[in-house]
Amino acid sequence: MNRTIAIWLLVGVAGFCLLPWYVLDEGLWSFEWLFDGYPFDTDYAPALFLLLQGEKLWLAPLAVFLVMPVAVLFHDKNHSQFSRILCLAGGLGLGYLLVQGFAIGIRGWNAQWLLAVFGELDDRQFGFGYGTLLLGCSFLFYLTTGIAARGAVNGDVFVVGAIGFVMAMVGVFIFLPVMYMLSSALQDGDGHYSLLVFFSKFLDDKIWGLYCLSSSRSCGVAWNSLSLALVVGATTTLLGLVFALVATRSGFRQAHLLRPLTVLPIITPPFVIGLAIILLFGLSGTVTQFVAELFGLQPSRWVYGMPGVLIAQLLSFTPIAFLVLIGVVEGISPSMEEASQTLRASRWQTFMTVSLPLMRPGLANAFLLGFIESMADFGNPLVLGGNFDVLSTEIFFAIVGAQNDQGKAAVLAIVLLIFTLTAFYAQRRWLGKKSYTTKTGKGDGGVPAALPKRVMFPCYFLVTVWGTFTLVVYGMIVYGGFVELWGLDHTLTFKHYITAFEVTLGENGINWRGSAWDSFWTTLKIAATAAPLTAAVGLVTAYLLVRQNFKGKSAFEFGTMLSFAIPGTVIGVAYILAFNVPPLELTGTGVILVISFIFRNMPVGVRAGIASMSQLDKSLDEASLTLGANTWRTFREVILPLMRPAILAALVFSFVRAMTAISAVIFLVSAEHNMATSYIIGRVENNDYGIAIAYSTTLIVVMLIVIALMQLLVGKSTTSRRSPERMPATTLR
Repeated sequence: MNRTIAIWLLVGVAGFCLLPWYVLDEGLWSFEWLFDGYPFDTDYAPALFLLLQGEKLWLAPLAVFLVMPVAVLFHDKNHSQFSRILCLAGGLGLGYLLVQGFAIGIRGWNAQWLLAVFGELDDRQFGFGYGTLLLGCSFLFYLTTGIAARGAVNGDVFVVGAIGFVMAMVGVFIFLPVMYMLSSALQDGDGHYSLLVFFSKFLDDKIWGLYCLSSSRSCGVAWNSLSLALVVGATTTLLGLVFALVATRSGFRQAHLLRPLTVLPIITPPFVIGLAIILLFGLSGTVTQFVAELFGLQPSRWVYGMPGVLIAQLLSFTPIAFLVLIGVVEGISPSMEEASQTLRASRWQTFMTVSLPLMRPGLANAFLLGFIESMADFGNPLVLGGNFDVLSTEIFFAIVGAQNDQGKAAVLAIVLLIFTLTAFYAQRRWLGKKSYTTKTGKGDGGVPAALPKRVMFPCYFLVTVWGTFTLVVYGMIVYGGFVELWGLDHTLTFKHYITAFEVTLGENGINWRGSAWDSFWTTLKIAATAAPLTAAVGLVTAYLLVRQNFKGKSAFEFGTMLSFAIPGTVIGVAYILAFNVPPLELTGTGVILVISFIFRNMPVGVRAGIASMSQLDKSLDEASLTLGANTWRTFREVILPLMRPAILAALVFSFVRAMTAISAVIFLVSAEHNMATSYIIGRVENNDYGIAIAYSTTLIVVMLIVIALMQLLVGKSTTSRRSPERMPATTLR
C-alpha cells in the first residue's frame, strides 16, 4: 500500500463523510454542532449526508474524484497509470471544488450568465467549512504526489507537496484578494464593470489635485502620501545609518544602550507615539505651553498636519532602518578598509569610496522599508493628520464612513499599491546585479575602520539629540497614563489602569472587570496562534528557496514576498472584498485575523530562514540523505534544530507585530474579536487619552518581556574581531 496516498485518502474521506461541509455560524472553533442535530441538520451535515437527503446534488462528482486513487493505492509510483490517475483526481477534484464554490453562492448563481445558461437553482450554498478544507487538501496533495511521480524536483514528494501548499496559500490569501480588489475598482454601483467608472474615480482631484502649488488648498492625497513617504524614507535611512555607525564604529562606551532605545518604537502601538507628540506639542502640550509663556506667543495647532505626522513616523520607523543597517555595517569586512588605508587613503576617502558603497544594499532596503511603512501607516495620520489627508486614512473613511464606497476604497488602494510596487522595482534596479559580498570562507580578524571626524561628530550630535527626544517622548507616554486629565488636571492617579485592567475576586473566582481585558486576551490568543504558523510557513518557504531548484523558482519567490510590498491598508481592504461572501466567508471571525497576520509577516520568516540556512553547508543534507533519510526527515531532524535562532526570531517578531498591528486589523476586527490596537484607537477617538496611554504602556511592558525571554533563549552571537574601543590609541589615529 502506498502510505502517502492512503493518508490523503483518509483525510479526504473524513472531510467528505464526517465533518460539516459548510461554515459554522458559531465560528471555526465551536463544537456545539456535535450536539445540535449533527449529522442530519443541513447546517452541520457533511457532504455525504447532504447528498443522502437529496440536498446540494452538485457535490456528487467530488466523491468520484476522491476515490479515483484507490485504483493505484497498491501500485508502485513507477506504475504506468500511477501519476496519471493521481494528477487527474487531484486536478479535476480541486478544479471542480473551486468552480462550484465560486459559481454557487448564498443567493444561488453568482453570475447572471450562469443563471441564463442553467436556469434558476432550487437551493443555495454557504462558505466552505471543515469538510471542504480537508477535501481540498486531499485533492491538492493527490496532485502534488502525481507531479512528483512524473519526476518533478527529482521525484521528491515532500518538496513538491511543500511547493504546492505554499503556492496554494499564496494564491488564495494574497493573489485572490488583490484580484477581488482590482475587480471591485472596475464596478459601478449596480455591479457592472466599467472602465469609465474606474477612471473617473482614479483621476479624481481629491487624489491627484495640485492646488497646494498655487493656493492654500491641500494637494491630493496621492501627492501628500508620496511626499511624506519620500521624506520619511530618506530621513529614517539617514538616522538609522547614524545610529548603526555610532553603535559599531565609534568606540562609544555606552553604544549598547542604543539598541534597546531604538527597538522601543517597534513594540509600541503605532498611534501611541502620535499621542505623545500631542502631549508635548498639542494646543495644551507641555512644550507648547512653556514656549507660549516664555515668549508671550499664542499657542497654535501647528503639530496637526504634515509636521506632526512626519515627527511621529520618524520616531516609529527609524528603529526599523537601524535594525536593517546595523547588520550591514557589521558585515563589512575590515580587511577591505585596511587595504584602502594601506594604499594611503584617508579615513574620509575610505569611508566614502569603500565603506559607504558596500552599505548600498542596506541603504536601499532601509529606504524601501521606511517608504512602505510610511505609505501604509494609519494610526499616526489618523491622530495627527488634521487637514493633511493621506491614502491610508482616505481608504479607511471610504469604507467605514457615511459614503461606504468600496469601489473608491479599492481605487485608492490601487494607487497606494502602485507607489509601493514602483519603489520596490526601483530599489531592485538601483542595486542591479552587482556583488556586495565581503565575507568569504577565510578568517577575518581585521579591525573595523574608525569613523573620520567629519562623520563622527555629526553622528554624535544626531544620536544625542534624537536619543534624548525619544526618551522624552516615552517619558510622556508613561507619565500620561498616571495623570487625571492631561493639560487640565495633572493630579497623579491609577484611575486609567483600574478602568482598563481592574481585577476582583468573587465567589466564582477571578473577575476580569476592566474594560480592556476582552481585547487584551483576544489579542494574546490570536497573536500566539499566528506566530508559530507564520514561522512554520516562512521557514518551509525559505528551505525551498535555499535548498531546492525547480522551474518557476523566481516567480515563486516573488509571490511569497509580494505581501511585503503590499501595505497593510491594502490587505485589509482586499480581505474584506474577497472574504465577505461565499465560498470563503471569513469576515468577522478570528480566523481572518490569524490569516492576515500570517501572510503579512511571512516574509520576515522567509528572510530569517534564508539568512540562517545560507550558513548551513549542503553537505549536512547530503549526509542525511546518503544514510537513508528522506527529505522530510532531513528537514525535521537536521535542518530545523540548527535553525533555532531563526525560528525564535521569526516567532517573536511575528508575535510582536500581531500585538501592535493596526493598518489591516482596523478593517477586520469585529465585536467578538476586538484587538488591542483597535480598542486603543477607539479610546483616542473618544478623547480618553489616559486609558489609551495606560493600555499602550501595558502592551509595551508585555512586548519587552517577550523580547527579553527571546534574548535569553537565543543568546548573542559573537565574532573574533577586535572592537574599536579595545584598540590601542595609536591604531585609531
